[in-house]
Amino acid sequence: MFAAPALFGNGIAPATVTALQATQVVTIEQAALVSAIQVTPDIAIQILRCFNQRLQEMHQTIHGLISERAVVRLARLILYSADRYGTQSTPAGLTLNTRLPHQQMARMVGITYEESVRLIKKELAGMVQYDRGGVITIRDATALESVTDPF
Repeated sequence: MFAAPALFGNGIAPATVTALQATQVVTIEQAALVSAIQVTPDIAIQILRCFNQRLQEMHQTIHGLISERAVVRLARLILYSADRYGTQSTPAGLTLNTRLPHQQMARMVGITYEESVRLIKKELAGMVQYDRGGVITIRDATALESVTDPF
């Protein structure tokens, strides 16, 4: 679910959504949603669960932006993407099933494009291989996980 502020608030969606894979979008009018909730209250519970999950993720993101080094945030993003979208085994390692271009990674972890390039090339060298278009291969998962370990 996205554009909730438009549906539940002032009618304005404050963000743009870009699908990372083939997606089917369903548009729901506010009146239809309210009617559906009145008939099936469990719909409201599912929406609240979704919002709760997003709030928790936002809290973790904000906490991470404040307290974690950029390389840790970047490593966590790559590992999260591997877990969330899966990987394919290749001769070079585990290639993510989703693409993560530098610009997208930079926005997601609160750094610049240039910093993303530098961290991948220097700090995560040997652990991660970046190929044009955001194709990422995890070459050493154990070493990448150790970057995220605070101890």
